[in-house]
Amino acid sequence: MLLLGIDTSTPRVSVAIGADGDVAGEIALVGGQRHAEQLAPAIQYLCDETGTRLDHLAAIAVGVGPGLFTGLRVGVTTAKVMAQSLRIPVVPVASLDLVAYPLRFASRAIVAVLDARRREVFYAMYVPVPGGVQRVSEYEVGSPDDLACELSARGDEVLLAGEGAVLHRDRFAGLDRVELTGPGRSWPDASSLLELAAARYQREEFCAASEVAPVYLRKSDAEIELERVASVT
Repeated sequence: MLLLGIDTSTPRVSVAIGADGDVAGEIALVGGQRHAEQLAPAIQYLCDETGTRLDHLAAIAVGVGPGLFTGLRVGVTTAKVMAQSLRIPVVPVASLDLVAYPLRFASRAIVAVLDARRREVFYAMYVPVPGGVQRVSEYEVGSPDDLACELSARGDEVLLAGEGAVLHRDRFAGLDRVELTGPGRSWPDASSLLELAAARYQREEFCAASEVAPVYLRKSDAEIELERVASVT
């Protein structure tokens, strides 16, 4: 069961190839807004280095956000086009899940936090369960202060992870019962995507390419600007 994993929901492009959850090769690139330039060459490089033929893939796994609009659109569109061409299904996985999953052996609740720009963050809470993590909140977008107030009100032992937590660490560092992970846990990674997707594929939790949709949580800058212009004309 050979899978290709793609996540472009953050400034990092992450791609991995593997079988049955075992990673044969992985590449990660941070290049700002160059997702469209980096993704296809990264996939080709991995295929060449691992000797993988695309027509041998069983499915494509993709991080569907929440995340930054432009990068997320590149990854999801690429996964859909490839899956349609190869006539294989897609396994969509939330990008916040990919931040939380590597911390599944923690002894406390996990809050995955990604930068949403505009002085906001995307976040969700998880608890460790046998074999992984279970999400216990909705996917949310709000200010770091919103999240800090929510964590203070809950009073749980929490492990805070992700680039949003690192970027706004000064807002979270003084909270009681909250521990921050380091920069090494900042990004969703395609190796975690392959592990989660392999289990979901075996449970037939996949879909046709046409059914895959990104999770944005809010409108794009372009949509907001169009609404602003329309409101003053």
